[in-house]
Amino acid sequence: MNDSFLIESFLEMMSAERGAAANTLDAYQRDLGEFSEYSKPSLISAGPIDVRSWISDMENRGYSASSQARKLSALRQLYRFTFSEGLREDDPTGSIDNPRTQRPLPKIMSEADVDQLLLTAEELVNVSKKDRPRFKAARMHALLELLYATGLRVSELVSLPKSATRRDTRFLIVTGKGNKERLVPLGDKAKQAVSVYDDLLKTHDSPWLFPSSGESGHLTRQHFARELKSLAVHAGLNASKVSPHVLRHAFASHLLQNGADLRAVQQLLGHADISTTQIYTHVLEERLRGLVETAHPLAQARQP
Repeated sequence: MNDSFLIESFLEMMSAERGAAANTLDAYQRDLGEFSEYSKPSLISAGPIDVRSWISDMENRGYSASSQARKLSALRQLYRFTFSEGLREDDPTGSIDNPRTQRPLPKIMSEADVDQLLLTAEELVNVSKKDRPRFKAARMHALLELLYATGLRVSELVSLPKSATRRDTRFLIVTGKGNKERLVPLGDKAKQAVSVYDDLLKTHDSPWLFPSSGESGHLTRQHFARELKSLAVHAGLNASKVSPHVLRHAFASHLLQNGADLRAVQQLLGHADISTTQIYTHVLEERLRGLVETAHPLAQARQP
């Protein structure tokens, strides 16, 4: 079995049996193709020495530990597949340690900056008189209100079906990673913004809430990110610090700052593992420290 056929077979399995997203499959294909070029003569014959040499080569070329770990993870998945299919009797990645990674703190926006962004988006809807600018402003306002109200991944947001936000609904049904569905509460502000946008959308017969003439049929992540940068500039904010993912982080951090439970935030974000949500524990630590300083009897007794 040549490498190309092996990789395609693996990707088909990941798509059909595990519901891997298109972006995940693309990343796997790149990473496995890179190792295929590095390890000669083939993936089937590669051993632990080849894997270690590849990781060392990546380190020498300046790859971060997180990038090395991601590529090694793709390789591990492939060799588990070859073992389960009887193509190999061993796993050359089994004795390889993961590169040590230090997870950075998530970049977030302050509540004041988010409020300023949302207010600017709403004002642009109200001042726009012509149809096309008003439609684009209403779409951006709806996207922002939904994103900050729900913490959706940007890919989940732009691909929402039109049926997801019926006017009488209090929840969104979101299909996330691995085709897993979750319920996310929908606040009044978001519902109102979507309602205004939906009134302008009625001429469209697309099944998507945010339709586009592109290949996917809906607005792309990149297009939304570009328009968000422009809005940030209009709002007087540093555009380099504003992105859809930063707003998702803001959603989670602001919930925790205001007393939400970490498990509840995990469910809302669609994280399969609580360890992924624990990047926000620094927010909990700050809140707990503040509570002790303001509410503990001994702390109050020491105040002059």
